[in-house]
Amino acid sequence: MAGTASGRPQRGPGMTEVARAAGVSQKTVSRVVNGEPHVSPEVRDRVLRAVQELGYRPNNAARALLLGRYRRIGVVSLGTSLYGPSTLLLALERAMQRSGYSFTLAGTLEGQPVQVAVEALLEQGVDGIVLSEPIDDGTPLRLSADVPVVSLGEGVDVGQAASAVVGADGVVAARTATEYLLSLGHRTVWHIPGPHDWWAARDRLRGWREALGTAGAPEPPLPVAGDWSPASGYAAGRQLAGLSDVTAVFAANDDMAIGALRAFAEAGLSVPGDVSVVGYDDVPAAAYLSPPLTTVRQDFTGVADRAVDVLIAMIEGRPGHAERTDIATELTVRASSGPVREPASPLR
Repeated sequence: MAGTASGRPQRGPGMTEVARAAGVSQKTVSRVVNGEPHVSPEVRDRVLRAVQELGYRPNNAARALLLGRYRRIGVVSLGTSLYGPSTLLLALERAMQRSGYSFTLAGTLEGQPVQVAVEALLEQGVDGIVLSEPIDDGTPLRLSADVPVVSLGEGVDVGQAASAVVGADGVVAARTATEYLLSLGHRTVWHIPGPHDWWAARDRLRGWREALGTAGAPEPPLPVAGDWSPASGYAAGRQLAGLSDVTAVFAANDDMAIGALRAFAEAGLSVPGDVSVVGYDDVPAAAYLSPPLTTVRQDFTGVADRAVDVLIAMIEGRPGHAERTDIATELTVRASSGPVREPASPLR
């Protein structure tokens, strides 16, 4: 480590040195470093060249004091390795980096109040917060009025703070998946639900029910709710495999659909000959299963990009953002679904 004669680490170049090298004021250097307008291209180039040559790195703490901003966004996320939440988290980090913001994460465990994670972020200093929290217990959050919030998928009571919701419409997506199976001639569609305390599971359950109701199709009883894992889908699949009238199944996520496929294979049922199966998420393995899985594809990158855009607009005080933005999903049809082989027997 470089040091002075006294043994103290040598201080790196500061804004004063950059201003001197570029022949401009420190205020102009600050404008260029922070991407502010009203700086001529020639002056901007001189400043950036001086920054590069001197190896200047802005002091984030000083910049926060000067501008009242940290250039940092906090994310509250359930600590989970599940495909959906973890993929969305990675997409959020990339979107923030592209926008010039750093990313700081406060994780929660199931049953832990979200407020604890929010307070940890506020103590660190953030300009805004993204709530990627799939379980909502309905408790209002206490937030500073000057820290806006974007919630992913479901609105949360954030008091006086500015807020917006961005996410995929799970009700519409589940309705589309169910309607697709009905259009293939299946008398009804059975559902493997996710855990009821997850709003995503509730939305998909609601969409399934709405599609059946609109079509006048009977609503079959639900198997035991899954926990998003292949093992829980396998358990539900074993229940359904024992029923003679099951010809179509919509699982609330791909992992549970994968478990159900295993259960049907063990029971001697062919997919889609005897039972059609549709999942949700379009995990990377979905296209390589045997048979490849029909599923609802979520645009995690689109959700993350839009969430970050909306949050930064609120941070900067720009008007006109929508209170809710739904990012479209897509039904990806593969070989696990097909026309009903023969008329199903009556429901038991």
